[in-house]
Formats: sequence, C-alpha cells, structure tokens
Amino acid sequence: MNPSIQAYRSIGSVRRTGWRFSGFLLGIMVLLMALSPLAALAQAPATTGTPTAGLPPLTLNIGMDGIGQPKDVDVAIQVLFAITLLSMAPSIVLLMTCFSRIVIVLSFVRNALTLQGAPANQVIIGLSLFLTYFVMEPVWSKVQSNALQPYMEKKITSAQAVEEASKPIRSFMLRQTRAKDVELFVELAKIPPTAPETMPLRVVIPAFIISELRTAFQMGFLIFVPFILIDIVVATVLMSMGMMMMPPATIALPLKILLFVLVDGWSLIVRSLLMSFGI
Repeated sequence: MNPSIQAYRSIGSVRRTGWRFSGFLLGIMVLLMALSPLAALAQAPATTGTPTAGLPPLTLNIGMDGIGQPKDVDVAIQVLFAITLLSMAPSIVLLMTCFSRIVIVLSFVRNALTLQGAPANQVIIGLSLFLTYFVMEPVWSKVQSNALQPYMEKKITSAQAVEEASKPIRSFMLRQTRAKDVELFVELAKIPPTAPETMPLRVVIPAFIISELRTAFQMGFLIFVPFILIDIVVATVLMSMGMMMMPPATIALPLKILLFVLVDGWSLIVRSLLMSFGI
C-alpha cells in the first residue's frame, strides 16, 4: 500500500476518535448543567429551611384521616364493576323494569290493527321507555336516597350501596310476580323458603320475567278480541254478498282504525298498562 494513503487513513481515524471524545465530554457537561438546579433544590430545605423561589416546597404529609371511614374495594375493581354494569345496563332496563310488559302490549296493539309499520318501532320503543321511567321513578328515587347518595358521601361502602339499591328493585319485582313463579325458581335453586326481603335476585329476576311475559300476553289477547270480531263480521258480509275476490283486510283495516280512534284507544291502552302496575 502507498505510504501516503496509509498515513492519510491514520490521520482520519485519529480525527474521528477525537470528535467522538469531544462529543462525549460535551454531553457530560450538558447533563451536569441540567442536574445542577435539581441538586440545589434538594439541598435548599436542609440548609436554609426556606423553599426555593418560584417552586413549591417538597413536603410529606402523614395523617390518620382514613381512620373511621368505611373500607372500600380497590379502584381497579370499582372500574371493572362500573364497566360491567354499563355493559349490562340494556339487560337491566329490559328485564328488571316494566319495559318488557309495555313494549309487548304496544306491539300487540300494532299487530291487532294489522299495521306493519305504523307506529314505527322507534316510536313504540321510545314511548315504552318514557312510560317505564314514569312507572319506575319512585323506585329510582329510593335507590338515589338510600344507596347512591350515601355512597357518594362516603357513608357506606360499595357492597352496602349495591345491597341498599337492590332492596327497592326487589320489592317492585316481587309485587308484580306471581307466587307460583317464585316457588318454581326457589325449588329449582334448592334454597330453603326465605322472607321476600332477603330472597336472592337470581330467583326473583327470572320469576319476574316469566310473570311479565304471561301478563303481557294476557293483555295482548284481550286487545286482539274486538279486532278479530271486526275481521269475522267483514268476512261474513263479503261472502254473503258474493264478493269472494275482495280481501277482507281491505275493508276491515279502515274499520279497525276508526274503532280504535273513536274509543280513544291509545289512552285506554296506556291507562290500562299503568294501572296494571298499581299506579
């Protein structure tokens, strides 16, 4: 190899090493300059006893404020419980309130009128939700005053809040549940007979759902009876007139709507639904 080329490479390697060493020293100097204010801040309270200007003093408070307050579960468990409750909220609204009976009866009314899209599903569900709020408002007021408000004021734990909140809901469901359905699930759960206020929700909820379905179908049958009579009368008249090709529904539908409007059907249906819950 040419000696001049070898010397040039040696000089280049020495220069690169020098630049790396200089960069390393510069980095150490910058780090020391950045840490110097923190070191002064840490030494200030010990030497002068006064906080550094512009910065709050570093203090450590050890107190006994937690004594006397009810112990609660971990925050992570509370968050998990809240997420689970939110995911189950639709099921709670559907199956632990009066929503099921109301929406089934209103659907029966639409089917009895042989109307496919009027009123729309959104209207039926919206009306059912507002009627559910009207019926359940006293129950939710008790839950607010007995469970939620004391829990927010740190007077009771989350477990006690859940227990207090379940009492008015359990009482409402048991008032609407047949004793036969409750006995069925008590027998299937193989638990001894207990007082209504201490009965577990795993027995009360399915018994309540079955009773609600039975009551809703009973009311639906009574709603269907007058409209079936209109269908029979219209079909008989058309057959007696020899109009075999005329569909009875074409004549019966306007008559059903006229009858429903004349008797103020929606008011009667809503009134019957609310009175069925003891309002």
